[in-house]
Amino acid sequence: MEGDSTAETAARVAAGATAVGWRRGAGFAGVAIGVVAAGAAVGVGLERLTVGRGVRRKARLELDAAGPFGTLRGTPGTAIADDGTELHYEVEDIQQQAPARRKRLFGRRTPAPVTVIFSHGYCLAQDSWHFQRAVLRGAVRAVFWDQRCHGRSARGRAQMEGVQVTIDQLGRDLKAVIDAAAPEGPLVLVGHSMGGMTMMALAAQYPELVRERVIGAAFVGTSSGKLSEVSFGLPVVGVNAVRRLLPGLLKALGWQAELVERGRRATADLFAGVIKRYSFGSKDVDPGVARFAERLIEATPIDVVAEFYPAFVEHDKAEALPVFDELPVLVLAGDKDLITPMEHSEAIAEVLPGASLVIVEEGGHLVMLEHPEEVNGHLIDLLAKAVGTDTPRAASGGGGNGRRRSARG
Repeated sequence: MEGDSTAETAARVAAGATAVGWRRGAGFAGVAIGVVAAGAAVGVGLERLTVGRGVRRKARLELDAAGPFGTLRGTPGTAIADDGTELHYEVEDIQQQAPARRKRLFGRRTPAPVTVIFSHGYCLAQDSWHFQRAVLRGAVRAVFWDQRCHGRSARGRAQMEGVQVTIDQLGRDLKAVIDAAAPEGPLVLVGHSMGGMTMMALAAQYPELVRERVIGAAFVGTSSGKLSEVSFGLPVVGVNAVRRLLPGLLKALGWQAELVERGRRATADLFAGVIKRYSFGSKDVDPGVARFAERLIEATPIDVVAEFYPAFVEHDKAEALPVFDELPVLVLAGDKDLITPMEHSEAIAEVLPGASLVIVEEGGHLVMLEHPEEVNGHLIDLLAKAVGTDTPRAASGGGGNGRRRSARG
């Protein structure tokens, strides 16, 4: 109903949707390493380590059949990257019959025309924004896109010719999506993990575009650089071994993609607990949400995992961050994120002193799936500021600058 709360809206959308088919496969060689590299996978839980495989398989099938996630679709479109790669995006337009929802989200004043562009993280897809898409649907114009080699976007043409993926390339991809899906009007950019890095690359290469059209930005669980120093919660000996061996191992796995994919399927259950550790910070994650995130990682081929990893090691876009200065900016992270630790978000906020820094307690790397109500609330505050309106929380100072702890409510 139009008067639902944010949680009720998300729950209603979730309850009424149907699941889609997903490609299976997750294992130590492909997933556990890929998760340590960028952390975008989960499992249903540690209990799967001690329950029979047949029972686990039945539970997964039941969750897939009833799971609502990944079913929200918009008007599809295709952007062409500078190397010819086809990038899939979907547009959610404002629904004229939903004034009550817009009033609830943005207050009395009607928000100015704006397009919110969501960029997802490594080994994920646009569907990882499910809860944010559900609550904003019809209230604002939004664009969700799949980064190259992910989701419904094509394999990078340059990558098929052996060219290494770079964060700069992803920034140019975002520019292509903007040109195709939102060629004019104000923009709010929202990015998670790799998606936030993509926004930084856009700012580094097209600073005038950001200055002229971007009116707000949200960096969720991301980093401006120094990812090679992340410990992933491992002891010194373990993390040193990972740093030394991982690049070569991933490259070798990419050459044997078909064999590794079979191995991922065969060993999916064994490492579910490890995978979950690198995705969520709380112990009571909804099994349906956990399974949804697991399906996302299963859909990412090992050769894609391999060819993207070096880009994160080389990523350094701290110098691009000041382009976002003086804009309404949200920097949000989970306090238990092992992939892009909250210290990386704090470093971003230091460069952008006017930004609102939010640390979500009991939040992991996939904080937008784990604590959607909190993330949604802060995004709505950001949008209200960007379009010149006030929400009750923003008006009371909840959207102010500085560090804030956001406890799960």
